[in-house]
Amino acid sequence: VQLQASGGGLVQAGGSLRLSCAASGFILSINTMAWYRQAPGKQRELVASISSGGSTNYADSVKDRFAISRDILKKMVYLQMNSLKPEDTAVYYCTIERTTYWGQGTLVTVSS
Repeated sequence: VQLQASGGGLVQAGGSLRLSCAASGFILSINTMAWYRQAPGKQRELVASISSGGSTNYADSVKDRFAISRDILKKMVYLQMNSLKPEDTAVYYCTIERTTYWGQGTLVTVSS
């Protein structure tokens, strides 16, 4: 199983970024996929998830700003992040929920 996250970077407040997670070694469509983030000095927290049936769930702090999606054929999971805020600064990780498989993380820095 491999999860390769990419797409992080430096962006000004109010800007947008799209994170991508390339998945391999498992069947994407039958697993719940999720994005977590960890800010400096804070615990890792759930940002968004998408179930095998396509249902999505978001942390209150990102609702109406972030959108999780997947492309089963391409084996990709995405996190579209809009209206970014400095408090969104963190390392973002993709994962298969309820497993120990995690991507390597991609850093998102939002400047004020």
